[in-house]
Amino acid sequence: MNYSKKIILVSPRGFCAGVTRAIDVVLEAIKKYGAPVYVNHEIVHNKHVIAELMEKGAIFLKNIEDAPSNRPIIFSAHGVSKKITNYAESNNKIIIDATCPLVSKVHVQADKFYKQGYKIILIGHKYHPEVEGTMGQLPSGSISLVEDANDIDKLNFNEDHKIAYLTQTTLSIDDTQNIILLLREKFPNIVASPKEDICYATSNRQKAIKEYAKRCDAFIVVGSKNSSNSNRLVEVAKKAGCHNSHLLENAESLDLTNYSSCNIIGISSGASVPEILVDNVISKFQKNFSMEIENVSLGEENIQFKLPRELRN
Repeated sequence: MNYSKKIILVSPRGFCAGVTRAIDVVLEAIKKYGAPVYVNHEIVHNKHVIAELMEKGAIFLKNIEDAPSNRPIIFSAHGVSKKITNYAESNNKIIIDATCPLVSKVHVQADKFYKQGYKIILIGHKYHPEVEGTMGQLPSGSISLVEDANDIDKLNFNEDHKIAYLTQTTLSIDDTQNIILLLREKFPNIVASPKEDICYATSNRQKAIKEYAKRCDAFIVVGSKNSSNSNRLVEVAKKAGCHNSHLLENAESLDLTNYSSCNIIGISSGASVPEILVDNVISKFQKNFSMEIENVSLGEENIQFKLPRELRN
């Protein structure tokens, strides 16, 4: 056994209510309709979750046109465009929408702004499925995407335009606030959603890591590379002062030699990560080092979302 180390295990972490609901949607659909059920896009961004659901009978599609019309089609937690919704309604008999209700809220607000005559700005990451789904709620060209401050300079609105902004739900809180400040400087009359678009789980996980990462020699965020919220957590840990912060897919990807000189290691996980993956990482450390584990938390989460009515008993 090597010398002693300490793990600071940070909460909240892991599944948010929207992810729990989305996974339950797939499992309940398989239970109700039998396998296979088809899902447009990965239901959530985590390879372990996707592999487990595939074993149970879920088939994940890049193109909705590959779904047979006689089997259930499920929309992922990230939401889909009107084009996909309309296609499914025309071609599929059973449609189940697992879009996170907090993403759906952004869709509703986009539609309201559009009907009220606003020019709409969406702060988000190009090619992320949530952004594609939100932009696809309205006719092409109705929403201008801003990824960073440089994109603000490219916006061409005149002083007569009413302007509003929305955000992707899984962005960095601090980075997004900086962009909003710049937007307000350029467009003093710009309006926002009545309620914050960045979701509670994203905010809670970032705030917790911001609080505790500065105590750590290294910080591990367990999560998949294509998970927006997990990547943002790594950025938050680095900005909080722990520059040795990394995204880790699972325990198999953990190279312990990278942590041989680290005494205090922080660990958290993205909102689509099952706790077993965090447990496996901790177990690998415990097999090789004498470990003390300190559980820390910055608030509790008790939000739950109902299943779609098609799956309620």
